[in-house]
Amino acid sequence: MRKLWLIAGVALLGAVVGLAFVQQQDTSRGEQAAGAEATGAVQPIQFPHDIHAGQYQMDCMYCHFSAERSVDAGIPTVESCMGCHRGLVPGTANPEEIEKLRGYAQRQEPIPWVRIYKVADHVHFPHMRHVTSAGIACQTCHGQVQEMGPIEERAPEWGGADMGWCVSCHVERGASRDCTVCHY
Repeated sequence: MRKLWLIAGVALLGAVVGLAFVQQQDTSRGEQAAGAEATGAVQPIQFPHDIHAGQYQMDCMYCHFSAERSVDAGIPTVESCMGCHRGLVPGTANPEEIEKLRGYAQRQEPIPWVRIYKVADHVHFPHMRHVTSAGIACQTCHGQVQEMGPIEERAPEWGGADMGWCVSCHVERGASRDCTVCHY
């Protein structure tokens, strides 16, 4: 009898925890999927990924310098951008955006980028493990960035990361599915 009560108690606890997790996932997914456009926020500079990563074939790590060695991918400093944009680059399609960049440089202010990609607070996504250890291309999670202009939404090819999407990738690649891999 005691064993039956123990099993029932564990099952009930599992159901409550599962329900709380699903409810939290739905809330955070709504916030994530909404991205910058739901808040009405606009990026301070309309950075054309299709020109930099596509036309000029700049490696993602040139701008997102810490993705190979840190939890976060990092964003470029104004000085990094100004390395190429001190003068007006010939044939530049958006000289007004470069002028905005120069304004930040002259004022010695960082560009106040609006974060687009964010996992829920109870999830950890260490870029360095995915990029360096697993050799996963940025496009796997972020979509075909080299074909996107300014990024305004979360990876339109798949609608955003959720636990099921991440677990299916771990299954395909033979990576650990232990909860503590992402939830610690």
